[in-house]
Amino acid sequence: MNQPLQQSYEFGANPALVRHRVLRNTYWLLALSMIPTVFGAWLGVQLQFAFFPNNPGIAMFAILAIAFGFIFAIEKTKQSALGVAILLGFTFFMGLLLSRLISRTLGYSNGSSLVMLAFGGTATIFAVMATIATVSKRDFSGMGKWLFAGLLVMIVAGVANIFLQLPALQLTMSVIAIFIFSAYILYDVQNVINGGETNYISATLNIYLDLYNIFVNLLSLLGIFGGSRD
Repeated sequence: MNQPLQQSYEFGANPALVRHRVLRNTYWLLALSMIPTVFGAWLGVQLQFAFFPNNPGIAMFAILAIAFGFIFAIEKTKQSALGVAILLGFTFFMGLLLSRLISRTLGYSNGSSLVMLAFGGTATIFAVMATIATVSKRDFSGMGKWLFAGLLVMIVAGVANIFLQLPALQLTMSVIAIFIFSAYILYDVQNVINGGETNYISATLNIYLDLYNIFVNLLSLLGIFGGSRD
């Protein structure tokens, strides 16, 4: 149970084979992580789960504290099978958080179609970006600092909009988020391919967060522009 899970470049190992193994394990664990996410979202919809619904400010800070607590624990245990268990627990928690948006979307007459469209759109973005990262000769590592800066701006804007409640700002943030996290898929997948990330638990966590944020923002936009009350 406590066997190290990190894929290291041992003496005599073929680096290309090691990178391929890390990427393969990352994709398998990423697929597995969707199960607790879907279950958490389904359970949250059934229970009408809401995190401090009357106080969005407290809810956001509490969610961030729990999420960062999970991420810290995952990184601390990523060398063992316990890291996989904590990662799956984290994806269940993220599914619970997703349930409120899904419940709101399902309130539209075409809500189920919007959810499936957002899922399909997210899967398509992932397939395209992962393919580009795999076959392209271009080095995307230089994008990291710019993407991180954009992420910080988004977080600040998100906190500010809790109090400002500006629909135009929320709409702009959703569009920008889709572009930023799509670019992060390029960065994170190529980071595994180039050997920058050698632990598949960490790699899975990074790509999962990219996909989660794309799905959330894409579903929000679809609800705004495509939701029907008929």
